[in-house]
Amino acid sequence: MIEQLIHIDQQALLAINHCHAPWADTLMWYVSQSWVWLPLYALLIFLLFRRFGWRQALVFTLAIGAAVGLSDMIAHLWIKPTVCRFRPTHEPAIMDQVQLVHDYTGGLYGFVSNHAANTMACALMFCWIYRNKTATLCMMTWVALNCYSRMYLGVHYPGDILGGLIMGSLVASVVFALIRAWEAAAWCPFGAEGDGARDSSADS
Repeated sequence: MIEQLIHIDQQALLAINHCHAPWADTLMWYVSQSWVWLPLYALLIFLLFRRFGWRQALVFTLAIGAAVGLSDMIAHLWIKPTVCRFRPTHEPAIMDQVQLVHDYTGGLYGFVSNHAANTMACALMFCWIYRNKTATLCMMTWVALNCYSRMYLGVHYPGDILGGLIMGSLVASVVFALIRAWEAAAWCPFGAEGDGARDSSADS
């Protein structure tokens, strides 16, 4: 059963990885680069500070950073060296079939995907805090695009991505629960305006 699932995971990865085009190579390469999304992170912080008072927004920003940092640390320092599942680019059974972009192979182990875990943790935290349908759709699209880029580049199996999404969701859930508990203890209702005026149009 496990061998069958591994085979399905490998074939699914190769199906995605083999759908290459020059323009997609460039797009997915840059989508997968963390520094490309720095303007997005700056925008998220700006939106939090615009909607909430600076004190509450600062706590929310630190909480999102903590969720991302924890998910990254758990995936990189604990799960990957414990599970020791080779990335497709390092798996002897299929490594010769993987199409590379810029000869990028990634690290030795791939389960779970840090990209999937980190983007999901960030997106869920922001969506639960900001509570806006348009923002939620945009953030989930961002997560999906990042995850697809990792499979397109051949450095993660779909199973690696799924594991990262689950782990990032769990970390975000724990951190968000702690934030709710903090706000209850501080007698600060969640979603309150704080020190600044809330943008009434943000929930549209």
